[in-house]
Amino acid sequence: MIHHKILNPKSIVVIGGSENLENPGGRVLYNLLEHQYKGKLYVVNPKGGEIQGQKTFLRAEELPQVDLAIIAIPAAQVPEVMQILTEDKNTKGFIIFSAGFAEKDQKGAELEQEIKELVEKAGATLLGPNNIGLINRKYAGVFTQPVPKFDPDGVEFLSASGATAVFVMETALAMGLTFSNVYTFGNSAQTCIEDMLEYLDEHYIAGESAKVKLLYIESFKDPARFLKHASSLIRKGCKLAAIKAGRTEAGSRAASSHTGAMASPDVFTEALFEKAGIIRCFGRTELVTVAGILLQKESKGKNLAIITHAGGPGVMLTDVLSKKGLQVPQIKRKDSQNLLSELYDGASANNPIDLLATGTADQLGKVIDYCENNLSEIDAMAVIFGSPGLKKVAEVYQLLSDKIHRCSKPIYAILPSVLNAKEEISAFLSMGNIAFFDEVLFGEALAKVYHQKRVCRTEKHSFEIDTTPIKELISHCQNGYLSPEKAMDVLRWAGIAVVQTYLIKEEKNLLKMTDTLPFPVAQKVIGPTHKSDLGGVKLNVSNKKDFLNNFRELMAIPGAQGVLVQPMIKGHEIFIGAKREGNFPPIVLFGSGGIYVEVLKDLRSAMNPVSTSEAFELISQLHSYPLLKGIRGQKGIHLTLFAEYISRVSALMDGVPEIKELDINPCMAFEKELLAVDVRIRIEK
Repeated sequence: MIHHKILNPKSIVVIGGSENLENPGGRVLYNLLEHQYKGKLYVVNPKGGEIQGQKTFLRAEELPQVDLAIIAIPAAQVPEVMQILTEDKNTKGFIIFSAGFAEKDQKGAELEQEIKELVEKAGATLLGPNNIGLINRKYAGVFTQPVPKFDPDGVEFLSASGATAVFVMETALAMGLTFSNVYTFGNSAQTCIEDMLEYLDEHYIAGESAKVKLLYIESFKDPARFLKHASSLIRKGCKLAAIKAGRTEAGSRAASSHTGAMASPDVFTEALFEKAGIIRCFGRTELVTVAGILLQKESKGKNLAIITHAGGPGVMLTDVLSKKGLQVPQIKRKDSQNLLSELYDGASANNPIDLLATGTADQLGKVIDYCENNLSEIDAMAVIFGSPGLKKVAEVYQLLSDKIHRCSKPIYAILPSVLNAKEEISAFLSMGNIAFFDEVLFGEALAKVYHQKRVCRTEKHSFEIDTTPIKELISHCQNGYLSPEKAMDVLRWAGIAVVQTYLIKEEKNLLKMTDTLPFPVAQKVIGPTHKSDLGGVKLNVSNKKDFLNNFRELMAIPGAQGVLVQPMIKGHEIFIGAKREGNFPPIVLFGSGGIYVEVLKDLRSAMNPVSTSEAFELISQLHSYPLLKGIRGQKGIHLTLFAEYISRVSALMDGVPEIKELDINPCMAFEKELLAVDVRIRIEK
């Protein structure tokens, strides 16, 4: 729970406040005063006297009641002070800068647990410990620099890391971004990003609350709650962009299924962000570039005019936009001639529109106006305009600022001359503009914004599965992989068709069936995990003699428990898998099988629940989709049934939480049916 007093305190005490602006207690006190906190402000310091013009109390016991405590003292002293504040001073908000808690050692972890219990007993809210604080319209409760001025139209920033928050703000402010609120969580002893997202969701007011929200995440405490409130905010009109740090795992583990090998923790993050509708970024420059685009007018389409006075940057931007699925359409001959009549000889007006290095503010204005009023096929403009250092470009940037604010189409200013035009860029930003400095980074960020997936509004599966027989079967099984015949039964009960299968454990049973066996067949050893690597698969067996010899050879493999026999069928191999990871909702992975999933990694993933419509949309994004659909006279597969099976696997994972991992590879796909051939299901009860 986020207590209102941590966001809007009528009184604040800085425990450990000082005159020294080079330590946290001194700097936060300075920031509170400099940014004109309107409430009552107290300081506690055992030296007493007056600190930065504020009366100082020697001990916390001497304080009056106070809403919020900002604590900057050694970790070992924090619990005693917090006990006084929670029990005697009715303090409901705590920001703890102090380090030396759970991030240090076991003793620190015990201290952290102690302060958490004090806070929760008091019904209070704690940010930290080991954080930099928060900034909102009421106060600047941070010990760092820079401190952005409050802007209700700026971005709202939630960061697990205080240092990262500082670096992001520095990068953002240099580009002209502004901030409405900044929250940092440090160790997240009590309050985490999910808590703040829930608060922002439940207290969202259209037209007042910040629409663009940036997140820096190091771990998820409750992914399902994160998904619920992030997607809810996006449905309300917010736009979210986020970095999730820790994408790779140190070391590796042997995976016993394709799904286990491919469904890394980062795949769950990717699926979570896509499900919610969050734009994923991988660095702070990309994050603030995306934010800069989101803060501007929204483009109605994907066609851009690139206006520049330097050919190279225009070409590079054209390349990246075209590669990422946006368009830089050629301007019609008549319009091109009209534009050229306003420019110097040698200029180009095909798109990019090159004004030449000698291009003027007047020419730039005429080109922008023509794109705005005469080129209906243009949805947005990117203006690249720097300076070779020969003359000032203040007039150009003033005109550009005017056009940005007046035109209905978005205009993105790419101003690469960070040294030659430093003063002019500063003036441009002071007019309330955003400047991008690298055309390629801008193009990649614009593509991410344009291709942002809609929020999936699915609240339930497309199918209801009777899980009673499945749970009954599992109740009699030990943890680990189900036997092949039991795994096949689970699929059948889930509504997924399987190929006819025989399990033979003894040679006498084999001899009884050879007369009726529909050759050719496949024989596969049961028991060993990586049967292909052990020579445990025999394909296209066409006679009784080979059939018998193969059986004996397969049963001689260490760990063999039997041989699976299936008729050889030829179709398009597809793959469907599912996995659980920690407290994330399950994900379903799918794609073409064989080399496409093994080598080319042509697969998509979706977080539960997955409807057939969502599955169908994701299938269409596979590289192999043209083959699945049918191409050059070759028949396609039953795509609707493919989407149905994906949704059924999703429902199965939600309905039977004992299933930890599921792998159907291959599933043979035809024009009118799909048949599961190999299936592995691992359970943990």
